[in-house]
Amino acid sequence: MRGLLALLVLVLALPALAGEDRPWVRYVEYDGSFEDAVFGVESAIIDRGLKVDHVSHVGDMLNRTAADVGATKQIFVKADVYQFCSATLSRKMMETDPLNIVFCPYSVFVADTGEKVYIGHPVYPEGPMKEVEALLDAIVRDAGEM
Repeated sequence: MRGLLALLVLVLALPALAGEDRPWVRYVEYDGSFEDAVFGVESAIIDRGLKVDHVSHVGDMLNRTAADVGATKQIFVKADVYQFCSATLSRKMMETDPLNIVFCPYSVFVADTGEKVYIGHPVYPEGPMKEVEALLDAIVRDAGEM
């Protein structure tokens, strides 16, 4: 019950998290550089006692392989996805349903389109995974305020 209450409070406190036009993602437009957004995300994850397990450099990969696939449009100047887990939340989610493994590791992205910098995360289905989503909302919110 406490988790649901925390989620409700967080959702009401986060009107800046956008995504109505893209229901699979929650994001903020970051008013700063890609590097500052990255620092904010890394700090927000580490400050919660979590460890970044992997950084996927999606923007670099797309830019590097563009010519190989006949692409001419640059999508991102830079874009990284930060992957991490919470032993406490992961155990709780998988005790509820072992197939919640599909959502692990959790991820937060930072993307620079050249026009805007975004920080965000995927939206999870109704039910227990909303508690993880609340954690991701808090990370995005904290990173966006740095």
